[in-house]
Amino acid sequence: MPVELMKGNTALAEAAVRAGVEAFFGYPITPQTELLEHMSKRMPELGRAFVQAESEVASINMVYGAACTGTRVMTSSSSPGISLMQEGFSYIACSEVPCVVVDVMRGGPGLGNIQPSQSDYFQVTRSAGHGDYHAIVLAPSSVQEAVDLMGDAFDLADQYRHLVFVVADGLLGQMMEPAELPPMQPLRTERPDWALTGANGRDPNIITSLELSAPALEAVNDRLQAKLKVIRETEQRSTENMTKDARLVVVGYGTAGRIAETAVKQARREGMQVGLFRPITLWPFPEQRLSALTDHVEALLVVEMNAGQMVEDVKLAAGGQIPVEFYGRTGGVVPVPEEIYDAIVESYEKLA
Repeated sequence: MPVELMKGNTALAEAAVRAGVEAFFGYPITPQTELLEHMSKRMPELGRAFVQAESEVASINMVYGAACTGTRVMTSSSSPGISLMQEGFSYIACSEVPCVVVDVMRGGPGLGNIQPSQSDYFQVTRSAGHGDYHAIVLAPSSVQEAVDLMGDAFDLADQYRHLVFVVADGLLGQMMEPAELPPMQPLRTERPDWALTGANGRDPNIITSLELSAPALEAVNDRLQAKLKVIRETEQRSTENMTKDARLVVVGYGTAGRIAETAVKQARREGMQVGLFRPITLWPFPEQRLSALTDHVEALLVVEMNAGQMVEDVKLAAGGQIPVEFYGRTGGVVPVPEEIYDAIVESYEKLA
């Protein structure tokens, strides 16, 4: 396939189109609006559904309704908009219908600003609505990886009948890079047997998140927890570089992980045994591989564009076996390789 120079938001949208998304419902908010704009052109010209809803609350409930029919459906937003969608996420998770949500994170709390941030980590991995569940969360670090993970997101959503997030940040959404787009996938011609398609010659399907009986709702939760256990055991994804002989490993995801890689390479040139571990799934967090690294690594340094959120999962994976340091920038400030390098030097000197 030809390589195209594309903005991250546009690449995410076109990758979803090529993955066979049939309906998009959303509301404009910076810094993800280009994704919605691309969908507003591409979906109608392909005969697919596009609706700019009156709000984020409306758009996620439209997603919920379309998902109940077995339609491959998605929405996108940024941090404050994702906050407004929380109730809908919970309905979707309990009803066990598949959908994909793109979150292009910006600085917060509150309205904050439109600068890049990673302050939604807790929002997408911990809460994503009330109740006992987790969404699957994928975190690309380049435009090409964003394209690749969009296809995976829809496949995972369908496989597990579950909510899947693709989480970027304002920098990845706005930057332009060459990317190879996948071929156009045909739209599905058949709906799954659980979908609401009209009870023609069969008993009606019922999709709901309301269970007034405590034992019945516990049974729903037991089924959901069993599914999450399978996801946690089988879908952990990560990548690493120069960790085989590393004494110190830097842990970062998305843009922070990408910037940290430059600092790690500089540290290597200076003779320091430093490696990089980049989670690709934020949930399930790649605890299995990271825990295994603690058998020979002496310390971990977590780099995030927030005040410290993923660092909690890193500490849980490390299990108290080795020290875990943290370096973060907040408010939409993007760290540069030089300051991460300085944090690496400071952490490395503690190993002596």
